[in-house]
Amino acid sequence: MNIFQKARFTLANILMPNLKETILNQFNQAFLWGAGGFTSLDNKAITYIEQGYNINPFVFSIIDQQAKKTAAIPFSVRKIEDKKSMNKLLQLDLVTKGDLSVQQFVRRAILETKAFSDDLPFPMERPNASQTWQEFIALYKVFLKTTGNAYMFMLAPLEGPNAGTPIQVYWLPSHLTKIVIKDNTDMLGVESPVKEYILVQGRSFLQFPAENVIHIKYSNPNYDQNGSHLYGQSPLRAGLRNILSSNTAIDLNIKTLKSGGAFGFLHAKDTPLTPPQAQEMKDRLLEMDASPEKMAKIAGISANMAFTRISLTADELKPFDYLKFDKQQIADILNWSIDDESRGDFGGTIQEIKKTRITDNIKPDLDLLSAALNRDFLPRFKGYENTVIEFDIMQLPEMQVDAKSLVSWLKEMLTNGVIHRDEVRIAINYPAIGSKEMETFTVNTDILSLEEALEQDFGTNNNN
Repeated sequence: MNIFQKARFTLANILMPNLKETILNQFNQAFLWGAGGFTSLDNKAITYIEQGYNINPFVFSIIDQQAKKTAAIPFSVRKIEDKKSMNKLLQLDLVTKGDLSVQQFVRRAILETKAFSDDLPFPMERPNASQTWQEFIALYKVFLKTTGNAYMFMLAPLEGPNAGTPIQVYWLPSHLTKIVIKDNTDMLGVESPVKEYILVQGRSFLQFPAENVIHIKYSNPNYDQNGSHLYGQSPLRAGLRNILSSNTAIDLNIKTLKSGGAFGFLHAKDTPLTPPQAQEMKDRLLEMDASPEKMAKIAGISANMAFTRISLTADELKPFDYLKFDKQQIADILNWSIDDESRGDFGGTIQEIKKTRITDNIKPDLDLLSAALNRDFLPRFKGYENTVIEFDIMQLPEMQVDAKSLVSWLKEMLTNGVIHRDEVRIAINYPAIGSKEMETFTVNTDILSLEEALEQDFGTNNNN
């Protein structure tokens, strides 16, 4: 049986009629340690999708912005030339998060040329028949931000010369994916406790071997022997009440608009209405509401009428204040600034806000993805054993170093013999020439080598 035959949905009502009930029961009870089976998890993962991303405008708009920005980051496969320089480069990126001073920008450019040699073509032109790489990376961001997990399934032949080499990759729906642990496993052992991943949808399920799935996740402090910590923690877990609160507020606004903003009773002021009068008034109100004609809004009644309100007005309830609070809370939880220059509490510019979004949100999640792909994906392809995937956030407009400051600093360092001309070319994204003259340290406008300048200076001092 090949991988294509195994990748199919098995009807649970044939093999396990009570699968759904069994799963729900397992999620709601404490499992025996090491007994195997499904691990316990945050069972609101579906809620984060259905009540959050699917219908909440704040959650959708923020995560959609993040996904589109993530997909816009250019990436390439780099051949490692010098691991020492590469490690220094990774440390610099970790410390600065890509927010570089002019000096750090130049240092990073120089380290990058030492760390890598050639760029290789990406080993797969498309992830699968239905998606581009941009769509694939955007979906990664959506799953990671909504559920805290992303499961990449690698479809690969089981036999033949290309056995184990991925031919297609997919993101499993993380809100429907469960982890199955090995029998008699030790959560603190040296081996992975994960046996397989299973996609459960309704009464159907599909199994995926652990060796064919790359699991990327956020850290999770909720440790137990049942394997809860094997899942990443969703950022929306802490903001679920704000999501539900804003959904309720939006629904209430819709009801208020439909009712004209008033909930209450019409009644006679002095003497009760007779049943015919009450029915006539009701019928007339329905006609007025249904007719688009202007004159249809005019009505008369012989009784002295009154209205008793039984609801708070929009001004009293202040739903928009609650919506504004929920929006800010959701944005904080998703680590996405919604401040702008019209507010007085940020103290920065729009450019600085956009830059912070990249350094504090986009880059860390791409670092998780590149680390996983470098460890478990690229080595599966022949000729890619000593390579890494690099997402280059420095190409974004928000991350560009001020050109005037860069040129001024480079000129000063060059004329003082701190850097040579090839390093200047590297800093401004020009290829190094590699000649002896271009790698010679020079000083002053006479273009003396550093060695010549020192000799000239010593000679002048000796003459004095």
